[in-house]
Amino acid sequence: MRSNEDLKSFMAGLLPYAEINEGKQYVELTIPADKWHETALKLRDNEDIPFDYLISLTAVDFVTKFTVVYHVESTRTHDLVVVKTDIAERNNPHVDTVSDVWVTAEYHEREAFDMFGIKFNNHPDLRRLFLEDDYGYPLRKDFKDDINIIELPN
Repeated sequence: MRSNEDLKSFMAGLLPYAEINEGKQYVELTIPADKWHETALKLRDNEDIPFDYLISLTAVDFVTKFTVVYHVESTRTHDLVVVKTDIAERNNPHVDTVSDVWVTAEYHEREAFDMFGIKFNNHPDLRRLFLEDDYGYPLRKDFKDDINIIELPN
């Protein structure tokens, strides 16, 4: 397992287009959405640190954009990085799937679609996981449910 400084240097060489920061615990990479799939393959297929395990995937609604957050780990070296990609389009948020890179992404992406309405391009089975098709997206800041009187405060 490398130090965060060593990991940041390694990532700068591997992903020169990434914005690299040190979070409170992990190295954080911010990747342009159009480079996300390419980046996922580079992370997984790297011989020195093969990031072969997607631990988690979630999204955050910042009102002006969505951010999809991935935690990926190398089971060989035990290095872990957080990868973020921003989606500016609220009306039709989408980013490429990585379910073909890490199989664990398939259900994580379905959950993010179900809760935020983020579409994952080329996903093999993108459909609601928990909620009815017409329910809305309850983790969005602008979510309202007039039937159950659920409205998130601003």
